[in-house]
Amino acid sequence: MIGYVTLGTNDFDRAAKFYDELLGTIDCKRGMEGDTFIAWTNGQRGQAMISIIKPHDKQPATVGNGVMVALAVDSREKVDAVHAKALELGGKDEGAVGLRGDTFYAGYFRDLDGNKLNVFYIG
Repeated sequence: MIGYVTLGTNDFDRAAKFYDELLGTIDCKRGMEGDTFIAWTNGQRGQAMISIIKPHDKQPATVGNGVMVALAVDSREKVDAVHAKALELGGKDEGAVGLRGDTFYAGYFRDLDGNKLNVFYIG
C-alpha cells in the first residue's frame, strides 16, 4: 500500500550521507535522485522507498510530532545492525533494541534532523 515515505531535511548533504550508510546496512541503494531529493530502494519493483527532500516551499524542514517511519527487515541481526549504525552515524536512541511482545523485535532512533524511525522484525 505505501509507495514511499519522504522526510524533510535542512542539511541535504549530511542527510544523504547518513541514509547512504544506514540503508546500505540492509542493501538499499539510491534509486532516484534530483537536486532536491533522493529516494532509496532495495531494487525490487513495487517495494516501498524512503526519501529525503528539501521542502518545496523553501521553509525549514520540521519533525512531525507522532510521525514515525518503520523499516522492515528479515532478521533480528539486521535490526541490531541498523539500529547500531544509526547511532554510530550520530542518530539518537529512542528505544533500545529488544522484544516488544512475543514476536515484535525492534529498535527506535532519530535521524540527524530529528525524524523518528524504527527498524523491526516479526518472528
